Amino acid sequence: MRKLFLALLLVFAIGLTACSSDGANTGSNDDGVANNPSDDVDENENNEEEVEDNINRTPEMDFDLGGKTIKVVSWWDMEIDDSNPDNIARIENLEELKEKHNFEIEYVAIDYGEYQQRVTASLLAGEPIGDIVRLGKTYTVPNLVEQDLLWPIDEYTKNDNAFNQAVTNDLYTHNGRGYGFTEDKTNLVQGIFYNRTLMNELGMKPLQEYVDEDNWNWDTFIETIKEANVDRDNDGSIDTWGLANRSVLERALASNNTSLTVEDQQNLDDPATVEALEFLSEIATEELARPTEGGDWTEPGQFFREGNVLMYGGALWEFDGFQTDMPDYDLGFVPFPKGPSATEYHSYEGLFQALTIPKSVENPEQLLYIWERINDINSIYDYPGQESYETSFANEEDIENAKMVADNLIVLDHFTFENLEFYEFEAEILDGTSVSTVIEMYKSNFQSAIDDVYK
Repeated sequence: MRKLFLALLLVFAIGLTACSSDGANTGSNDDGVANNPSDDVDENENNEEEVEDNINRTPEMDFDLGGKTIKVVSWWDMEIDDSNPDNIARIENLEELKEKHNFEIEYVAIDYGEYQQRVTASLLAGEPIGDIVRLGKTYTVPNLVEQDLLWPIDEYTKNDNAFNQAVTNDLYTHNGRGYGFTEDKTNLVQGIFYNRTLMNELGMKPLQEYVDEDNWNWDTFIETIKEANVDRDNDGSIDTWGLANRSVLERALASNNTSLTVEDQQNLDDPATVEALEFLSEIATEELARPTEGGDWTEPGQFFREGNVLMYGGALWEFDGFQTDMPDYDLGFVPFPKGPSATEYHSYEGLFQALTIPKSVENPEQLLYIWERINDINSIYDYPGQESYETSFANEEDIENAKMVADNLIVLDHFTFENLEFYEFEAEILDGTSVSTVIEMYKSNFQSAIDDVYK
């Protein structure tokens, strides 16, 4: 019903947009408020006033870019499509800005496999490949920032209607300044996808009940895995499994509100980190997850698709593929369970990214003003990610779970350090080496890898 309502709302909003853009009969003032004498004028003016009332909005700027083409570079095509009313409003804002400030815009997409090398080389040469460039945090903070290759931009991104404040002020910072920005208010959703059909066949307690009771934690997670590890045909071999992922290291860290590194220090001795490593060790040494068959990183997802594994730890971008490949199964989503040192459910990213402006690009304040005015709209959605969540999930509880974890994103920075032996470290624990031994084996190596970057 929510999807139907949203679809009707979209159609209605698009209709309003079309009606208020009637060619020569429609004028606009400098702020983009429609002068079309229609029945919707009062409502549109009220909406515009809401935007104008934003005290963090950058004051009106007057500049001429002399026909410059602003290049926006990413590993995908970032051109704004007209797939929803919010984007239509952004496109209209952009067209007005192009005319007023005399510029064009070009969206450049570079293959991900060669992206880092090409973009970094262009920055080092002082010939940036674009004016607004998407960069991965792992090779940007502190590496490129300390080489003075990027503008600090936090003073230009205070409009919280147009910019994600957490990205600039918390997640993409160095020495108290923000270097990354985005208009996107959604965060990556990570958690547990589960097979409701299999859960019901096994007669198990619904996973959502644990969440509703605030009792979805590592202990109940382990109990659930063990309960689903069943030999259903009595042939002496387990044929349904509780968990597809043999390793949940990063998920364990995030769910216990900890990490392997904190800025310029290794964090292996931290009690919360030790708890996360012991949790990973328990799953591995007790062989709770479905055993590997020698596959690559996609193997757990393939196991889940077979329909005989209850839970899979993954990201929302995978979910539509599961539903396509598993049409006979009812699939759900819950957060990754809370660790003993956490009070909230978390999502995480290990390869965080944002937009930046190279230092050799002039007038960053003008580029950010343009980006702000493109995205300073009155959204039709009630919350960030609504369209995506309601498209992916049919169950209201799944939607609420996705919203809950998205609000608590943790960025893990261990991949910032090229010489930090993450996978070797992880393999030692999965192979049964005690956590205390692994910590002593690796903590000096971790610190050395960090020092290679910071010192």
